[in-house]
Amino acid sequence: MSDGEDSADPRTDPSIDLRAPYDPMPHGPAEVGVGPWVGPWPSDERYDPDLLAGGDRRNVVDRYRYWRLEAIVADLDTRRHDFHVAIENWQHDFNIGTIVRSANAFLAAEVHIVGNRRWNRRGAMVTDRYQHVRHHPDVPELAAYLRERDVVLLGIDNLPGSLHLETAALPRRVCFLFGQEGPGLSDAARSVCDGTFSIAQFGSTRSINASAAAAIAMHSWVRQYADLGGDGAWRG
Repeated sequence: MSDGEDSADPRTDPSIDLRAPYDPMPHGPAEVGVGPWVGPWPSDERYDPDLLAGGDRRNVVDRYRYWRLEAIVADLDTRRHDFHVAIENWQHDFNIGTIVRSANAFLAAEVHIVGNRRWNRRGAMVTDRYQHVRHHPDVPELAAYLRERDVVLLGIDNLPGSLHLETAALPRRVCFLFGQEGPGLSDAARSVCDGTFSIAQFGSTRSINASAAAAIAMHSWVRQYADLGGDGAWRG
């Protein structure tokens, strides 16, 4: 900028993009969230003093603005759905983070990582903080954990003999298990599943992205069982 030239005001100049690079709603307001609390502070212990003072720029729905992380998790725990999601992680699958984010959006009871404990959290966009994420060294342990809680284990993969997910009457207490991107469910996983279901495809590719398949499966459960009334469900 040359000397004497007026600097642009980012608050009023539409050519200046104030959005954070991770802004999940690029067509919404220029800034994510809300600024510092205006007026007397609420006395409710769910509110976080640091957020009240500095503003809340987290990717959370409006009902949780300024709330402490622990308070949000506690509230979600009162409303979680009866389905679980499990992902095999033998090769550090990069889809896991995105699957966790979808599990948060559809309010899964728990997310299970099978195999390697470490996983790439970038795709989760910190939503793993609001989910109960469990690790299991192998699929037999996952299956045993679910059996103790009367949760049916269903594999999602385009395998010979798999039933159609689109017409399935899903169990209310169910865990959807997904394999690695590419090879799909391992032989060990197939052997412990109570059944396998496939997602109908009509194009030339033989498979769809694992995180996309997970979102479809979770939404299939939502369509059958979720309460869409009241303020429990939101659409942005």
